[in-house]
Amino acid sequence: MTSTTDVARRWRLHRAWVVAGVAFVAILGAAGFRATPGVLITPLEDEFGWTRGTISLAISVNLTLFGLIAPFAAALMDRLGMRRVVTFALMLVALGSGLTVLMTASWQLVALWGVLVGLGTGSMALVFVATVTDRWFVRHRGVVTGLLTAAGATGQLIFLPLLAWLAEGPGWRTAALAVAGSALAVVPLVWFLMRDRPEDVGLTPLGAPPDAGPAPDAVPVPPSQGGAAARAVRVLGSAARTRAFWFLAGGFAICGASTNGLVGTHFIPAAHDHGMPETMAAGLLALIGVFDIAGTVLSGWLSDRVDPRVLLGAYYALRGASLLILPALFSATTEPSMLIFIVFYGLDWVATVPPTVALCRRIYGADGAVVFGWVFASHQVGAAIAAVLAGLARDHLGQYDAAWYGAGALCAIAAVMSLRVGRGAVPPAAPAPSVREAAPAEAGRA
Repeated sequence: MTSTTDVARRWRLHRAWVVAGVAFVAILGAAGFRATPGVLITPLEDEFGWTRGTISLAISVNLTLFGLIAPFAAALMDRLGMRRVVTFALMLVALGSGLTVLMTASWQLVALWGVLVGLGTGSMALVFVATVTDRWFVRHRGVVTGLLTAAGATGQLIFLPLLAWLAEGPGWRTAALAVAGSALAVVPLVWFLMRDRPEDVGLTPLGAPPDAGPAPDAVPVPPSQGGAAARAVRVLGSAARTRAFWFLAGGFAICGASTNGLVGTHFIPAAHDHGMPETMAAGLLALIGVFDIAGTVLSGWLSDRVDPRVLLGAYYALRGASLLILPALFSATTEPSMLIFIVFYGLDWVATVPPTVALCRRIYGADGAVVFGWVFASHQVGAAIAAVLAGLARDHLGQYDAAWYGAGALCAIAAVMSLRVGRGAVPPAAPAPSVREAAPAEAGRA
C-alpha cells in the first residue's frame, strides 16, 4: 500500500527543474543581450556615420568571443561553479552595455559591445546548457536541452521588438540601458536559486536511482592542477585528433554563419534596404524565435529517439534551401511568402543544437560539455566571419544577395559533413567514454 509520504515524494518538484528554470532565464537574457546590435546598426550608422562594415566588426568581435570563451567557461564552471561564473557574466554584460551610452568612437563600440558583452554572453552560451543537463538530468536530457536552447529564441522574441521600439523612439541609448538593467535584474535569481551539482543539496540527478549517485557521464572530469584553462586546452588537443570533432566543428561553423552571423545580424538592415520599417523587420526576426522554440524542443525530443547525424543532415539541407530563396522574398511589406519563410526557417534556427550536444556527449563522454564548448566556438567564429563579410558585401555591392546565396551553398556542405560524423561512435545504450578513451579509436579512423 502506498503511504502518504511516498505520494508526497512522488509529486514533489525535483530541484533539477528549479535549476533548469533559472538557467532558462539567464540564457534567455544572454540571447537578447547578444542580439541587440542587430537593431542598433541603422541608428549608429545615422548618428556617427560609421559604415556597416565598421559596425559589423564590433558584432564580429562579440560573436567570436561569445564562442571562444565557451570551452573555458565550461571548464571554469567545473572549477568555480555555475553560479559564480554566470553571476560574473551578467555583471560584465551590464557594464559593457551600460557604458556604450558614453562612447564617441567606433573602437569603443568594439571594446564594450564586442569584448565585454561578448565575454559575458559567451559564459552563458550553449555550454551552460550542456553543463546543466549533464549534471542535473539523466531522464529528459534531450527535452531539457531543447527547452534551454529555445530560451535563446525566447530572449530574441522578447527583446528584439522592444529594443527596436526603444531605438526608434527614445533612442538607442535607452535600449542599451534597458539591456544593462535587465542583466542586473537576473543576478539575484542566479545567486540565490542556482546550485552547481545535485550532491550539493543531497540529491541525485533527475532520473538516476536514489542510491546510485550521479550518472557516470554527469560527473565532469576534475580539472588538472593547471586549472580550468589547462583542462579546456587539453580536451581540445585530444578531441582534435578525432575526425568526428572536425566534422562537428565544421558543420557548426556553417550553422553559425547561416544564423547568428548572417540572419541574426543583417536581416533587419537588409529588410530596411527594401523599404520595410525596422520595427516590422525586428518583429519578423522575433517571430522566427517563436517557431524556433517549437522546433528546438521537438528537436530535443527527436534527439532522444533518432540518430542525431540524420537530424543534422536534414536540418542543414532544409536551411540551405530556404536561404537560397530568401533574396526574392524581401519587400516593403510583409508578404505571405515571407511569412512562410519565417515559419520554415524559424523551426530550423537552432534545432541543430540538441543533436550536436547529444553527439558530443555520446562520443566524448564526461568531456562532452567542454568538447561542445569548442564546437560552439567554431559556431561563433563562423558567425563572426559571416557578419563581417555580409557587411562588406553590402558596402561594396549595395545588396546582400551574394551573402544569402553563399550561406545556402555552405549549408549543403554542412549536411554532408554531419552525415559523416562518428560512424563508430558509442551507441546510445552504451556507457560513454571520456575524450581520452574516444580519441585513439577515432584517430585511427581519421
